[in-house]
Amino acid sequence: MKVEDLTIFKQKAAAWANNFDVCCCLDSNGYSDQYGKYDFLLAAGVEKEITCNAGTAFEEWKSFYDDHKNWMFGFLSYDLKNEIEDLESKNSDQLEFPDLYFFIPKYLLIGEAGEVRVVIGDESILNDIKKTEISLSESTNYTEIKPRLNKEDYLTAVLQMKEHIVRGDIYEANLCQEFFASHAILNPLNVYQDLKALSATPFSGYFKRYNNYILSATPERFLCKRGDKLISQPIKGTSKRATDPVQDEISKNQLRNSSKEQAENVMIVDLVRNDLSKSAVKGTVRVDELFGIYAFPQVFQMISTISCTLNPDLHFIDAIKNAFPMGSMTGAPKLKAMQLIEHIEQTKRGVYSGAMGYIEPGGDFDFNVIIRSLLYNAENKYLSFQVGSAITYAADPVQEYEECLLKASAIFQTVSKKNATRR
Repeated sequence: MKVEDLTIFKQKAAAWANNFDVCCCLDSNGYSDQYGKYDFLLAAGVEKEITCNAGTAFEEWKSFYDDHKNWMFGFLSYDLKNEIEDLESKNSDQLEFPDLYFFIPKYLLIGEAGEVRVVIGDESILNDIKKTEISLSESTNYTEIKPRLNKEDYLTAVLQMKEHIVRGDIYEANLCQEFFASHAILNPLNVYQDLKALSATPFSGYFKRYNNYILSATPERFLCKRGDKLISQPIKGTSKRATDPVQDEISKNQLRNSSKEQAENVMIVDLVRNDLSKSAVKGTVRVDELFGIYAFPQVFQMISTISCTLNPDLHFIDAIKNAFPMGSMTGAPKLKAMQLIEHIEQTKRGVYSGAMGYIEPGGDFDFNVIIRSLLYNAENKYLSFQVGSAITYAADPVQEYEECLLKASAIFQTVSKKNATRR
């Protein structure tokens, strides 16, 4: 079906899908991406599902895929690290997402080149979508967003991490902090649409799992598979966009030429190369692009691309496990960085800095990194988002704090707007 106004159609389709207990909307927002297959994907309703916590989650997920070999959508929590390594997660968790969740949808729509087709389900759902009203109801009510750490505590945490760098325990670690609201009532889909309008990104997504919601404006790809090729695109390096074109270009070039940002980026590139080598045909790991500069609504990002040929004797889910959690959200060396993250951070990450995406029946897949994302538990009315930055020897604590606020600026604007509207 040809769609005249794709923006309106996607809004109606998301509203239609949101009537189900479980749905997932993945949207590239028109970004050009040589590895992306689809403009958008919309999955709704549960035909079959799997829910696991760390322990045997990857093996259960592998069996689930092998038994069905169908389209499936889901997410992986950062805390699956506890299954991969001898680690634990004891920090506070009020969001209560499972560590792994995937579902085979009852209905699946795919958008490509202005055309929409129904892949699973009856074509009549297109008429149902056309008739769907886009709700403008705000239903938003929460107290002011609060930081889990005040600024001074965050600066102290950065200095703690830097002490470990000076001692030689690590070279780099991604240190995150949480912002939250208790007793929060909101319309998750409307908030997601507002966030997407303010910060359209190539891997944005809306995921509803009963009372759990992910509202994501992430710019980062974790890992995708295209045929026998695996591709990872870690982000390390950020600079602020400017409204003035001249200043904007200056900011872009400052990022491009920053030795500090390049040093952060190349450490993670080396880590990802090592992760992919566990799943690759020997000698096929390569860096396709180093220090690429990409523009997004609020920021410029430094992105590198690493690829390999997947070992044909290895299940692709094992390849995902071998690369998880992603290097851009952990650090180097990875295991020690994750141990320190657990010790210094105050909040369990859960699905934050995990991954969300899809698997096709033939085994191709694409997963984002869950950053720049609002997370919501509608049952206990807890709203949360986390944001982090890479800490290296050269890190300035105050600048790292300001970088966190910059990365979260679209979320702050979105939730402030919603809360102001209801007043």
